[in-house]
Amino acid sequence: MANYTPPKVWTWDAENGGNWAKTNRPIAGATFDAELPVGKHPLQLYSMGTPNGQKVTIMLEELLALGKTDAEYDAHLIKIGDGDQFSSGFVAINPNSKIPALMDHDTGVRVFESGSILLYLAEKFGAFLPADLAHRTEVMNWVFWLQGSAPYLGGGFGHFYAYAPEKFEYPINRFTMEVKRQMDVLDRELAEHKYLGGDTYTIADMLTWPWYGNLVLGNAYDAGEFLDVESYTNLRRWAKEILARPAVQRGRIVNRTGGPLNEQLHERHDASDFDTKTQDKIAAAGE
Repeated sequence: MANYTPPKVWTWDAENGGNWAKTNRPIAGATFDAELPVGKHPLQLYSMGTPNGQKVTIMLEELLALGKTDAEYDAHLIKIGDGDQFSSGFVAINPNSKIPALMDHDTGVRVFESGSILLYLAEKFGAFLPADLAHRTEVMNWVFWLQGSAPYLGGGFGHFYAYAPEKFEYPINRFTMEVKRQMDVLDRELAEHKYLGGDTYTIADMLTWPWYGNLVLGNAYDAGEFLDVESYTNLRRWAKEILARPAVQRGRIVNRTGGPLNEQLHERHDASDFDTKTQDKIAAAGE
């Protein structure tokens, strides 16, 4: 690998960045004017079925499964590869131009950052967050752990292993070491507890599963063998148990645009959409 000497002043090369180059830029703000669609429910989610997007739709489906009918929601697809997140409407909800973003028309509150959204929903509906101070604090320890750790997995390991235009040994080794350390952290915790932060299923699990659950089950970056995921037995036990939850099965496919057609529900506006509007059903209806 040739040595790289940084210039005295960095300049943006929009073509240098691999598969996701168009989603990143060194400035904030809207690039075009467009209003966001608004559905029939108070909760309006603007997202895509990436791991960060799955966190919120899993939480919403879990709330509905508890009988929290006020958690009904519309999930609008934001195609980040097309730059939908840079519209004026989206930036008004999330000035950081990242999915997911939530607008609660009951309260007039905008919520962005996935951890903030799950905390907001947990407090609004009184679910999946312990009331006891000690237990709540332990759960929040893992919430903040995830929010600080996942960028090393997605933006670090995932980028250099799967998406970068060229593969280089140093960054792949650097982030592989960190991701395996993180999986070991989780594996050791889950040897002692059924869930993260204790024996109760909480927002810590919902935040973490889309990243590390998918990873340890071999469903991320085609890297299962490379990372030796089968060696993390406690983490795999946890990941499989959460995947088996019906609400997780529903939430993980909302706003998803890749993978098997029966696991793609591009938009969700009603519970019946899972039975009628996945892409396999739409394709069959068009035949």
